[in-house]
Amino acid sequence: MAVAKAQALVPGLVVLDADPAADREGLDKLSLWALQRISPVVAADPPDGLMIDTTGADHLHGGEAAMLETMVEKFAQSGVDARAAVADTWGAAHAAARYMRLRTVIVPAGESKAVLLPLPLAALRLEVETVAALHTLGFETIRDLIDQPRPPLTLRFGPEIERRIDQALGVIGEPVDPIRSPELVEVRRVFGEPIGAAETIARYTAKLVEALCKELEQRGAGARRLDLLFHRVDNTMQFVRVGMARPVRDPRRLTRLLCDKIETVDPGFGIEIMVLVAIETEPLREQQAISSLIEAPEADVSDLIDVLANRIGENRICRFVPAQSDVPERSVARVSALSPETGATWDGEWPRPPRLLTRPEPIETMALLPDHPPAWFTWRGVRRRVRRADGPERIRGEWWKRDAELTTVRDYFRVEDETGERYWLFRSGDGEHAESGSHRWFLHGIFG
Repeated sequence: MAVAKAQALVPGLVVLDADPAADREGLDKLSLWALQRISPVVAADPPDGLMIDTTGADHLHGGEAAMLETMVEKFAQSGVDARAAVADTWGAAHAAARYMRLRTVIVPAGESKAVLLPLPLAALRLEVETVAALHTLGFETIRDLIDQPRPPLTLRFGPEIERRIDQALGVIGEPVDPIRSPELVEVRRVFGEPIGAAETIARYTAKLVEALCKELEQRGAGARRLDLLFHRVDNTMQFVRVGMARPVRDPRRLTRLLCDKIETVDPGFGIEIMVLVAIETEPLREQQAISSLIEAPEADVSDLIDVLANRIGENRICRFVPAQSDVPERSVARVSALSPETGATWDGEWPRPPRLLTRPEPIETMALLPDHPPAWFTWRGVRRRVRRADGPERIRGEWWKRDAELTTVRDYFRVEDETGERYWLFRSGDGEHAESGSHRWFLHGIFG
């Protein structure tokens, strides 16, 4: 519509000149963001989309559903409204994300055709003129078109319709040209004859790592994340991704991490190109090893952490450090396994149990007076008689974080049963005023 009409319909409408070059630049920046955080195979899908091959990478993000939700949330935090879909093919995912009108969509394997049938013809990525001509002929949805004889359509519209349908259904492959930043360190190997044996892949992986480490040495950098991409003869790609807790430039160490994942690669009918990319690098300075005849050298566990993180996921390897909070479950923070020590400790005169339950578990108790510890308690079906106790330690709610904690309190007791086991119990409330808590008892931790 005309600008004047639009401004009359929407008061305060902001009108800007179109800038396709800036739009493409912004799309490329989003592609690089996804390349570093989600998958090594990312391509821009102009004018407003990204194609991300997450095969073998979704488990690193907690599964497909969690990966899509996290991705959309991250975009939203940056002011980008996005919808995301996972499907067997690029075409099916493109259609589901744009035309199903859902925040996230997961198309089950083998169900792409059923999902595509009710969608409009534009979901096949056809030219606007082609869609308009098909509408004139009475075709409205993909269901109307998908089972029509191909020769008449090809004769009238060319091969585009047949190609797009076959790409969406996975009958033919669709090559992907992954985006690459000129700042990334990359080495590649092209084979005259395709390779497929695991031993051969491992041998050439070692050669690529050697070449990459030489390039990193010239830049004075170490790798924090590596992507090894395999271009197969059928125009599809496989990849493995490894991450390191610290910058690394040791060829043997990087080769071992990559070779540990070769078993996940399906070479198909053969691999014709291997590409090794340092997606994330950091400055690395060589340090002289300090030896002492008196003190033992400090153990370096970064290699072990890298192996474990790449096998079970880097989010599962962490350590706990003190956090500024009186509420026990908030006084612990998760940090990366090799984060530097800050020297922070837990303040207070009352000891804390080394094992804190994920959430307090309700128990049955009997206490004589509000300030007295329980005489006995039942936890997980076992009744325990209290022999010794110390307390109460009163902890008040953090009213500056939540209004509901303005009047809440907890009274904690350290108790020991007849077998010598020691527990950390608390009563929700002060035992007198209803607004201070439910006055129920909970077990929150275990000593020793």
